[in-house]
Amino acid sequence: MKKIGLITLTVLLCFIAGCGERAKITKLAELSNKQIAVPTGTVADKLVLEKFPAAKIVYLNSVLDAALAVKTHKADAAAYDEPILRNIAAKNPGLRVLPDPITTDDYGYAMRLTDTDLKAAVDGVVAEMKAAGEYEAMVKRWLPASGEPGPMPVIAEATGTVLRFGTAAITEPFSYVDGSQKIVGLDIEIARRVALKLGRRLEIVNMDFGAMIPALIAGKVDMIGACITITKERAEKVLFSEPYYRGGISAIVAE
Repeated sequence: MKKIGLITLTVLLCFIAGCGERAKITKLAELSNKQIAVPTGTVADKLVLEKFPAAKIVYLNSVLDAALAVKTHKADAAAYDEPILRNIAAKNPGLRVLPDPITTDDYGYAMRLTDTDLKAAVDGVVAEMKAAGEYEAMVKRWLPASGEPGPMPVIAEATGTVLRFGTAAITEPFSYVDGSQKIVGLDIEIARRVALKLGRRLEIVNMDFGAMIPALIAGKVDMIGACITITKERAEKVLFSEPYYRGGISAIVAE
């Protein structure tokens, strides 16, 4: 009995501490029956299981917890939005994002269905940035190959009517709170450029991700953005900008 108890305790401790090495993952197909960590309360598990029905899902509190489970060999991979995983890999040596995505999605800003002028302004700003080469530089600044995202650029602020921008500041590097407690990110930068183009003053309203579309429809904010996937279902309720970033659900693995 003592011997069995010792074996059981060893197995338990290995699960908690992440004992042992896992098979090295080099391509997406190798995840077909592996243990994949996902943040609880998201659709990542559903999308993973649609691709890999035999995968074993592990639920953790946050995407960072899921990525750290991979780094400590408690899971074979973690699945979540590609740019967020890229940000985590850049700041945590020993992790990398697989090049092939689990799903491919477009991200966009959303306005009320009648706000066609605001949509035109967003699309115009992104098109102008791409034509000038500023968009590519912006993406490299917020999504460097290694290290922290670059600093938020100084963008002039207009003094006209307020443009209320709803966001969920938990989607680094698209929208997050930096060390000075300011909300920054790629989504915030574009929103500030849109406000300047319209001669309006940007007011950032931080909220839960799930509250953004209801707040927009209710008129509490004028525009929303935080790594929002453009879907047919959502497009029946809100007006989306043209896609400004192609991402989707990807997998992060240990080097």
